[in-house]
Amino acid sequence: MLGDKKAMPTIPVKDLEKAKRFYKDTLGLKPSETDEPMVVMFKSGDTSVLVYQSQYAGTNQATAVSWEVGDVEREVQVLKDKGVAFEHYDMPGTTRLGDVHLTGKTKAAWFKDPDGNIHAIVGP
Repeated sequence: MLGDKKAMPTIPVKDLEKAKRFYKDTLGLKPSETDEPMVVMFKSGDTSVLVYQSQYAGTNQATAVSWEVGDVEREVQVLKDKGVAFEHYDMPGTTRLGDVHLTGKTKAAWFKDPDGNIHAIVGP
């Protein structure tokens, strides 16, 4: 069935041009070709990320995409230097040092794209 197939994060946005700049210039994703007029594809490692125009952009109140990184603090600083603001959440069993949430051996930091879609970077 689907267990051996690739999955693709699919992110709705209101302003496709603003989203292109954010995902390419701020997050560093690489644009890839598509023939669809209201869709932009990006590469993130081995993963394709589909960004499309939708009136429902930003309505999801949960994490849409998580990126696994080797150094969460470093990635947070790189994104902050590009103007990204980080979200802070109060969750049971979690402490926070600056913008990084700690749960056991896992570190995580959340931020939003221009449409309010929630993204995370996670790592050891």
